[in-house]
Amino acid sequence: MGTGRATAEDTGAGATGAVGASSSFLSSASASASASASVVVEAAEAAGAAGAADRSSEVAVLAALRARPLRFPCTRDSLRCWVYLAGGAVLGLVTAVLLLALTALGLGLSVVGVGLPLLLAVALSGLPVGALERRRLRLVEPAPVPDPHRALPGAGRPARLRTRLRERATWRELAHTLLVAPPLTAAGLGLTALLLFSAALVVSPVVVQVLAPETVMLIPGHAVPGPLHALPFTAVGLAGLYLGGHAGALLATAHVRLARLLLGPREEDPGGQVLELTRSRARLADAFEAERRRIERDLHDGAQQQLVALTMTLGLAAYELREGAGEGAAAGAGALALVDRARGEARQALEQLRGLVRGIHPQVLTDHGLAAAVAEVALRHPVPVEVDLDLPGRLPGPVETTAYFTVTEALTNAAKHSGATAVTVHGRVADGRLVLQVTDDGCGGADPAAGAGLQGLADRVAILRGRLMVTSPTGGPTRLRLEVPCSG
Repeated sequence: MGTGRATAEDTGAGATGAVGASSSFLSSASASASASASVVVEAAEAAGAAGAADRSSEVAVLAALRARPLRFPCTRDSLRCWVYLAGGAVLGLVTAVLLLALTALGLGLSVVGVGLPLLLAVALSGLPVGALERRRLRLVEPAPVPDPHRALPGAGRPARLRTRLRERATWRELAHTLLVAPPLTAAGLGLTALLLFSAALVVSPVVVQVLAPETVMLIPGHAVPGPLHALPFTAVGLAGLYLGGHAGALLATAHVRLARLLLGPREEDPGGQVLELTRSRARLADAFEAERRRIERDLHDGAQQQLVALTMTLGLAAYELREGAGEGAAAGAGALALVDRARGEARQALEQLRGLVRGIHPQVLTDHGLAAAVAEVALRHPVPVEVDLDLPGRLPGPVETTAYFTVTEALTNAAKHSGATAVTVHGRVADGRLVLQVTDDGCGGADPAAGAGLQGLADRVAILRGRLMVTSPTGGPTRLRLEVPCSG
């Protein structure tokens, strides 16, 4: 949330090394993070097992029926089942008519070659029907059935068609549309007819009263004299609605289980493997971040504190030597010089260690957020840096960490290679995405593939479903643009 200009001109090359400590440490810390890789693999296997268990878990409607078997027909779950089955019956009829028409036209026109596109449309009809069925299942099943198909961003229509024809999920959806949906549709139509007939019987006394003195026959050949004589039919209608509620729950359960089996992803599907690989990469990144935080804590609480104690001890020794300098002036002067030299070296080591800890994960980033951390880096940078970050508040931890190290890598490259005299850091949050741009007025000609720092950051940004773009024409300027979604 800071906007301003930060310059530092007296820090020298040592500050540049402090800024670049994060990039050099990434490669060394990866060895430590690899110790967590086995844990991540085990977590991935456990997640896969958990996903399989979720798919085979009990259906929500069936669980509600078992929890309240007597009251279930009077609950909202029963009403959702009826709406779902009635809509499925209508959808099944429309789908059956369209597929029969397309198949007949395709076969009839195939002799002249015109019917082949129609037959291809029949083969791919499971795609829209399956997608619609997965959406309709949300009426009776809160846990959505995932899309089994791979995402194809930027692919053309021919490439999409070839990919879909090669996917096993496409043919499972077609089997669901042609083989499974018809009997379920017929059962849904039968249940809908039963419910409508039962509802008509429930209101039969009112119908008899309204139509009197006209003759009303609820059973062929048997007239109902009056409303009171229609009360037994009302009881039959109520019983039909009650039993229909249980039957609807069982039929909806069959729909959900068959949809999970045929319309959902499977372990052998490439899309499921890619999704699990993405999750594994995200877990590996989290394990790496935890390992880096542990190293930072150990350095801060261990070696750094010991160096502070050493500096204090040397200071006390120097004080004692100065107090006793009168007894052996020559020896005391030499020892005092050595102690002062040791103090200076310890102080320098302490400053370097603090810079390393700051490069691993700066405390200001944890405490105050991205804007304050970038402003602190700008103050220590040998090249004047103008910071213009207008953020609505704290961003997710992985987003802030990735953005911070992107800025530090860009500033390090500007100081070491570009010969820049000014750098600008600009950042905003727009449409739920952090858009960050670092621009320097150097000589340009940067090659993102030449260094491991930007490549590692690009991999990390890809895990967060973001983009890292570098534009560096010869003669400059060099622009590094980062776009990362702020949602999880």
